[in-house]
Amino acid sequence: MVLLRQEIGDVLREQRQQQARTLREVSAKARVSLGYLSEVERGQKEASSELLASICGALDLPLSRVLSQVSERVADAERVTTGQPHVASLPVAPATISNSLVSAA
Repeated sequence: MVLLRQEIGDVLREQRQQQARTLREVSAKARVSLGYLSEVERGQKEASSELLASICGALDLPLSRVLSQVSERVADAERVTTGQPHVASLPVAPATISNSLVSAA
């Protein structure tokens, strides 16, 4: 089973490490305790949307980018678990054509 908090923590940790930044630096800039940030990165704590935004701000990283990477990881895990191919988008209902447009044609 995929844990969203684990995937979020993994993405945040990878981004921080790619920037060669320490937990101490990021926690100070995000105004969150070092211990709590560590727990978020290890998937032990659920980050609120406000906390997640603060951490992303401290990393100079758009929240949408983090969520996109998390989404990809979850999709990958689902493919492995179910054996289903990756679905690029949700199915779209067919468009309905107004009777007045059909009559005009």
